[in-house]
Amino acid sequence: MATSSRPSALRTLTLGLAAVASLSLAPKPASAEQFINVVTGGTSGVYYPLGVALTKLYVDAIPGVRTSVQATKASAENLNLLQAGRAELAFTLGDALADAWEGNAEAGFPKKLDKLRGVAAIYSNYVHFVARADSGIKGLADLKGKRVSVGAPKSGTELNARALLSANGIQYSDFSKVEYLPYAESAQLIQNNQLDATLLSSGLGVAAIRELATSTPVVIVPITAAQIEKIGRAVFQPGTIPAGTYKGQDADVQTMAIGNYLVSHSGVPEDVVYKMTKSMYEHLDSMVAAHSAAKAIKRDQALRGMPLPVHPGAEKYYKEIGLAK
Repeated sequence: MATSSRPSALRTLTLGLAAVASLSLAPKPASAEQFINVVTGGTSGVYYPLGVALTKLYVDAIPGVRTSVQATKASAENLNLLQAGRAELAFTLGDALADAWEGNAEAGFPKKLDKLRGVAAIYSNYVHFVARADSGIKGLADLKGKRVSVGAPKSGTELNARALLSANGIQYSDFSKVEYLPYAESAQLIQNNQLDATLLSSGLGVAAIRELATSTPVVIVPITAAQIEKIGRAVFQPGTIPAGTYKGQDADVQTMAIGNYLVSHSGVPEDVVYKMTKSMYEHLDSMVAAHSAAKAIKRDQALRGMPLPVHPGAEKYYKEIGLAK
């Protein structure tokens, strides 16, 4: 009985091995699971909630996709993550993007990030020059001898602050105290009277300042067109923070505006970026629901000021709608 069972067992094993071999030789599925990591900024800013909104759209637009949203120190970190293939989509300020594409070492890019590809120009950031009302700060020159936060190191906020201040003869060494903190932490220290001011680059209605203004008397300090012009870069333009944007802000405030962009990299498949781009523009209401800054996202301005090549997937969509040739 025992010997008669051996051929049967051997035949079963042979058939099993043959099945495994045939499976290994079978063609792979046409499309593997796609993973999209969206890198944003601090959770109290604008990038993060918009990133969350985008990932929700992608789940519906791209079959089998897996998504994640990563809070970061924003622009410079995001672009380096893209170059390293550790993210598929990033939010960034236009000046940081231009610096990354050119390879500006002083801005944190010792080598050109040549894998970056543009997806869309979205909304503008506004430099919020926020000071305690009792600080006596009424302009840039008044920052000397004060306690100031300039944003997380090498973030878009910090790069904007550095450019604006240095062009107007102010160095970090002129402050009695300098902090490199994200939005929420900067606001908290102002509330606690541990800081006098911060320069914060964000979309309008940023949560950190809204919350600060409800608890602490603050002023939004003007930045003039003449001060902006001294920087000498077209990416920086005069802008306006409308009256009533924050509690206690009874008048329009002139400030500096910088465009924001969505960026991908050359390794992300064309069809994926096409669907990512299309889904955003077809559901802008979802973006606005996530943050009011998205009201400024306009499809006909998607290529405005783009400082690097557009990803083929995004370009395909723009050709479909007649925005690109």
